[in-house]
Amino acid sequence: MYSIIKTRLLKKIVTRSLKPEQAAALESIGLELKKEIRRKFGRSLHLREVDTGSCGACESEIMAVNNPIYDLQRFGINFVASPRHADALMVTGPLSKNMEIALKKTYDAMPEPKFVITVGDCALDGGLFKGSYYIDKKINEIVPVALHISGCPPSPSRIMQALLDFMRKELA
Repeated sequence: MYSIIKTRLLKKIVTRSLKPEQAAALESIGLELKKEIRRKFGRSLHLREVDTGSCGACESEIMAVNNPIYDLQRFGINFVASPRHADALMVTGPLSKNMEIALKKTYDAMPEPKFVITVGDCALDGGLFKGSYYIDKKINEIVPVALHISGCPPSPSRIMQALLDFMRKELA
């Protein structure tokens, strides 16, 4: 315990706050996203996230979008542990051979209507892992992808903006 406290005091604060103009823009996007989710679903949107073999960067950004700075949950998006409680499946990473069946089973366990969101360049076409002996299919060959959020990795604000754009256009 002493070691943890000592390390914390030596490192100081390592997180950073958003600039006021960034915070205002984020709040605006979030409130609009909440409005669109309520209009479409009449309640919160529930996501199940699956990593199909990534480096972990996209998962870090998804965790960041849930931290106190971005706080995606206050805008009506919740991550759930069971696919049976999910409206959408969020997938990160290239589709490794050992995750192909798990991804399909997760998708099949979700109730209708459902849709799939891929996050990061690897989820689109394999990204840095394209051509690897362990990657032989794309995610969209196993499950139907409705939205792709590009980036390596996409920032939390990019994730929120892409979700808002999708809710406005595709789920109108």
